[in-house]
Amino acid sequence: MDFDYNSTRSKLILAEYGRNVQNMVDYICTLPTKEERNRYAQVVIDMMGVLNPHLRDVSDFKHKLWDHLHIISDFKIDVDSPYPIPARDAIHKKPDLLDYPQHSIRYKHYGHTIERMIEKALAMPAPENRERMALSIANFMKMAYMTWNKDTVQDDHIIQNLAELSNGLLTLPADTVLTKLDFKTPPPGSRTKIGTTPTNNNNQKNNQKSSGKKNMVKKKNGPKKVSYRR
Repeated sequence: MDFDYNSTRSKLILAEYGRNVQNMVDYICTLPTKEERNRYAQVVIDMMGVLNPHLRDVSDFKHKLWDHLHIISDFKIDVDSPYPIPARDAIHKKPDLLDYPQHSIRYKHYGHTIERMIEKALAMPAPENRERMALSIANFMKMAYMTWNKDTVQDDHIIQNLAELSNGLLTLPADTVLTKLDFKTPPPGSRTKIGTTPTNNNNQKNNQKSSGKKNMVKKKNGPKKVSYRR
């Protein structure tokens, strides 16, 4: 006995229409006259619209159905379509490759934005504006450092890194006090969800333990026995 498995059948070109629609389209391709093919193709188009009612919300959904009919037939069906036949290359066109940035960042925890900010600061003609920009960059570097490093950082370390990144062109005095950060932003991946704080979890566990103890006491005591004397 021969069994008909899906693995032995031809591949479904558009699986959302099912095997029956593909078999009907293959049958239409074998009809001898074009009049019959046009009549049966219109019936299949109506059935495809019933099987996918969400396409009715799409503009020119009839055009989309006729395009799907040609795709299901592997562009072999010969009918009088009210719309231009789509090109095979346009259907299976590969997307263009994205140009990913290829920057050699010296300090990864500062990022490429810091280097661009330093370039903007060096392009400023006024020395006063350049000094203010250097101070702002140093504060931003400290914030970025504290974001990715749990330990505290000294201000002179940030000032030294700023001088290295700018090739000694942006310097701050050694006694410069940067903005003090009272909080640490957790790095991505370690953020806890809202409503799942440890205190809430502890309260839930305590409530469960107390309710369990009460139930155990009730079970041990049990219902009171009533004695009747004659």
